[in-house]
Amino acid sequence: MEKVLFENLEISKEIKRAIRDMGFEEATPVQAQSIGPIMEGRDVVAQAPTGTGKTCAFGIPLIEGIDLERRNVQALILCPTRELVVQTTDELMKLTKYKHSIRIVPIYGGQNMDRQIMALKRKPQIIVATPGRLMDHMRRHTIRLEHLEYMVLDEADEMLNMGFREDIDKILESVPEERQTVLFSATMSRGILEIMKKYLTDPVKVQITKTQITVPSIRQYYLEVSQENKIDVLARLIDVGNFKLSMAFCNTKRQVDELTQEMIARGYQAAGLHGDMKQIQRDRVMKAFKAGETEILIATDVAARGLDIEDVEAVFNFDLPEDLEYYVHRIGRTGRANREGVAYSFVGRRDMYKLRDIMNYTRAKIKYKKIPKAEDIAQIRTKQVMDEILKTMEKENLDRYARAIQKYMSQEEFENYTILDVAAAFLSREVPAESFREIEERPRFAEKFKQKIIAPDKKRGRKPEDKKGHSKRRRR
Repeated sequence: MEKVLFENLEISKEIKRAIRDMGFEEATPVQAQSIGPIMEGRDVVAQAPTGTGKTCAFGIPLIEGIDLERRNVQALILCPTRELVVQTTDELMKLTKYKHSIRIVPIYGGQNMDRQIMALKRKPQIIVATPGRLMDHMRRHTIRLEHLEYMVLDEADEMLNMGFREDIDKILESVPEERQTVLFSATMSRGILEIMKKYLTDPVKVQITKTQITVPSIRQYYLEVSQENKIDVLARLIDVGNFKLSMAFCNTKRQVDELTQEMIARGYQAAGLHGDMKQIQRDRVMKAFKAGETEILIATDVAARGLDIEDVEAVFNFDLPEDLEYYVHRIGRTGRANREGVAYSFVGRRDMYKLRDIMNYTRAKIKYKKIPKAEDIAQIRTKQVMDEILKTMEKENLDRYARAIQKYMSQEEFENYTILDVAAAFLSREVPAESFREIEERPRFAEKFKQKIIAPDKKRGRKPEDKKGHSKRRRR
């Protein structure tokens, strides 16, 4: 697909300036295909996963269409979760950096209702909301939508999965018929098709193909790991990569809690995120992660939906996801803004066929990687300690300590030892040999599945949508 530069788009200089400040030059595929039709006033249906630049795809033309003289709600963006509302609002605020007359208000559950009502009294032109809280305001008549011109359904499939279909119908039936509607969804389920048919008029269809889904800047690996060795392997990969910010995904809330506790016990700055946590807890966790105070965030798929942190260096699939789409969502957390990222998947005996399905679905090569050896970790820890010692020697006055060592070295019990022996003893306390056990995992499947797994391009006659793992979700 031909590259589309934001500078060449027919958008205002204020928006172009804001986009430059955000560090973007080239439009993503979903942006390149959506911005034009939306600016022309067409209804649009875009099938695209998280992490493909959807907010700018609908946000840029939406902001350009706002009438700055009018003091009523002109645009409504519905999102499935509070996190996505906050993220979308933040992105729109960046786009309106040089359009000071545009007011945007986020509306979501868990926030004080009176505070939201006060914000609404300032007459915003754009509202970003979750369906449930928006319905509360509509019943109170604190939000009026009779002048609405733009309607956006973001991650519509997730809203249906969360049980918001009835609310969506009521909202769409209460807004003016003469409006522009844009719908974004990772999948085209029966419910999505029904909404399209009922509420959209001759929509332009945008589909990000499977070859466009997986970001080329993300290096993808799998490791054959038994369940009892997963935590050790995760720790080793973090140490070897020296990752400062990473995410690990588990399939259950219980696994998130257990893994978080184990990683903290091993000395890592870890935090968990899942749906059973109170909102104030989730806010605290995300604030610490964004600030770099937490080095590894361990989460379930639903809890992490809509999170957008640019500096995530690595993603670990501690458990392979049940649904193929979630693999794309997970690894898309790294490699943002054209940075290089890496994704590791832990694969057990029962996971190999699922891994093959993921590769066929994404049309990407996921390379086999050996588990880091104990000796490799010991060398890395030793280098880290020696680097710290070098910094100390360069900055600190160590004369007092040197005299103390000389004093003890002159004593009888030390006569058979050298200064090097003393240094080695200190190092052994920082890098104890007994903490590094060798993990004996004999690869059983890498060669057996090699031809089936790493040659997805040869299966051109078979569409990835026909794969067992994908159809499984549709039957739910």
